[in-house]
Amino acid sequence: MSRRQMEITPELMLRAYRIGLFPMAESRDARTLYWLDPEQRGVIPLEGFHMPRRLARRVRQAPYRITANHAFAEVLTLCAAPRASSSESWINGEIRALFLALHAQGHAHSIEAWVDDQLVGGLYGVSLGAAFFGESMFSRADDASKIALVHLVARLRLGGFTLLDAQFQTPHLAQFGTEELPRTLYKQRLSVAVEASAQFPDAPEEAALLAEIAALRIGG
Repeated sequence: MSRRQMEITPELMLRAYRIGLFPMAESRDARTLYWLDPEQRGVIPLEGFHMPRRLARRVRQAPYRITANHAFAEVLTLCAAPRASSSESWINGEIRALFLALHAQGHAHSIEAWVDDQLVGGLYGVSLGAAFFGESMFSRADDASKIALVHLVARLRLGGFTLLDAQFQTPHLAQFGTEELPRTLYKQRLSVAVEASAQFPDAPEEAALLAEIAALRIGG
């Protein structure tokens, strides 16, 4: 982890992601950013994604309306909001501005979960080549962020993505089959993925999306 030495631009962000770095702030009020390059990297396998049986039932019930890139700024705001587990956030004003710029360029994407017109869950991340870098998620209703993740995985599979970077392994992510890769192996996979071609599908055909969700491995 190193302290920022220069102004971070959206273009610099993409160059950093390409070589396995990502920025964070110590708090939402922090005035400096840090580059992180973890020794162990959490990766969610797109072909081996594991959907717990109880979650699979919830997905089939379709409790939420799921969209993509309909409310990126709102998802970013709610990901940075205080939570029951912590009042702090690594998303400060500069991080927010950078991701909004990346979204405007077509490199940052969000998945949203709705009840009527209320946003109750979601996530966002960055796409580069056939790699997607998951950044943060939030949930204000049961399983909303988990269902958003299922829909993200289905969309990435449809779009031809080969790598879903989760940054760190956590007990929450472990239930989905998240692997922890040594830095060297992660960067080998990353170097291949960022040079490949993929397209993030904002509005895939419903039948194709449901087929991808149905193809996900279920168990537990």
